[in-house]
Amino acid sequence: MKNLLALLFGSIFALGLLVSGMSNPEKVLSFLDISGNWDISLMFVMIGAIAVAFIPFQLALRHPKTLFGETIALPTNTQIDRKLIIGAVLFGIGWGIAGICPAPAITLIGLGYFEIWYFIGAMLLGMLIHRLWAKQ
Repeated sequence: MKNLLALLFGSIFALGLLVSGMSNPEKVLSFLDISGNWDISLMFVMIGAIAVAFIPFQLALRHPKTLFGETIALPTNTQIDRKLIIGAVLFGIGWGIAGICPAPAITLIGLGYFEIWYFIGAMLLGMLIHRLWAKQ
């Protein structure tokens, strides 16, 4: 049952990414281009996502168990450290160059956009480099 629910909610999330335009790299790059042809519509998508997620996150803080009795692993680190800043900068640079981030990339795989494999390959390489760097 858990896997079916995960598939259902993941599919709803992917559909939301598609309908909102978050899976369209050109639309994302237009949102990031504040000095050119700025498309503010994705800001409303993000505000809507925050509004929808706010109540479940508040519930998870009060009751950190799923309906199936599993513990919800919420972040506990509240420090803004060097690793967080470097990660955010690298993510932002990648998002600004490609106009895509991991969740929409997975959505695009399902739609058959073979070009997304360049992004996925670079993302996996970055994850590998981070894993090797973190061990040192």
